[in-house]
Amino acid sequence: MNIVKVGIIGCGNISDIYFKNMAGFENLKVMACADLVKSLAEEKADLYSIPDAISVSELLSREDINLVLNLTPPKAHAEISIKALENGKHVYSEKPLAVSKEDGARIVELAKQKGLLAGSAPDTFLGAGIQTCLQLIQKGEIGRPVAASASMMGSGPEQWHPNPEFFYKEGAGPLFDMGPYYLTALVQLLGPIQHVSASASITFPERVIKTGEKKGQVIRVETPTHYTGVLEFEGGAAATMVMSFDVAVPNPPLLEIYGSEGTLKIPDPNHFGGPVLLKKKGEEAWRDVELTSPYSDNSRGIGVWDMVTAIQNQTSFRANSEIAFHVLETMHAFQESAESGQKQIIKSSCIPSPPFIRESIT
Repeated sequence: MNIVKVGIIGCGNISDIYFKNMAGFENLKVMACADLVKSLAEEKADLYSIPDAISVSELLSREDINLVLNLTPPKAHAEISIKALENGKHVYSEKPLAVSKEDGARIVELAKQKGLLAGSAPDTFLGAGIQTCLQLIQKGEIGRPVAASASMMGSGPEQWHPNPEFFYKEGAGPLFDMGPYYLTALVQLLGPIQHVSASASITFPERVIKTGEKKGQVIRVETPTHYTGVLEFEGGAAATMVMSFDVAVPNPPLLEIYGSEGTLKIPDPNHFGGPVLLKKKGEEAWRDVELTSPYSDNSRGIGVWDMVTAIQNQTSFRANSEIAFHVLETMHAFQESAESGQKQIIKSSCIPSPPFIRESIT
């Protein structure tokens, strides 16, 4: 087996879990890391025994690096991913795939032209929770899926994040930040989305940072912070979805699938584990379903592992750019519907990924 050599660009908060988990993947090796703040790259290189901390341009041009893991802020996703592909490297990025639909489409097409793989988080749908739900639906445990509800309602990341400014810029907000988890899970469980109707608003034009060294600083809000929408799926099911940073008393994450024979409570799609709860027609109590997959802890990076396996075996992989672009187009449809007052047609489609069944990832 040829080891795939990886370079990581972006050494912020999310990078730690990738560095930790990827150290245990035997089919790849992280060779270098880079960040616009050089000291961050050097810190991660020392902490995780990465051979080289180098500049972004150096990493992109390194001939020994086969795959770039793009962990930059959302506005930089497209630029870095496109440069990686232009330099002949496979690329996997944090979510979303890109900020604009045009850039997302360019990534998909460029990867095809170059004969390279492009992928994107989230890979949480590969975890034990959603994979168990997928198996239950495929076995017909809830009958035909008819409807779904999805919501993430919080009071905003400025309550806890030390550097929350980017959450309120274009390409972020609750929809672009958390929506990919919910939409990807829904696509995997119910299939591709056909139409979107939505409303959007900015409830508070300014936010105040509540913690850390920046406590008390004011953030100007540049993107909607509350979305409500209806999703219609190609298979006939419909879902309601609310994504909000504007709720004074946050509610727990909600994701439920309603079928002709029962209802399934899906675990938080931002995580890998459970619980999974099932209640069938005529039953009085919810049943806690045993998870059928080993990936219940924070396993961020298994999407990269699956992608590397596809590179080595010349097969398809699950967290692919076609699914990521379909989710990206759907998120833009929320905004377009809110602005126009009209239902939006989703022009792209995708094929939900096959079940992720592995004994180990070594």
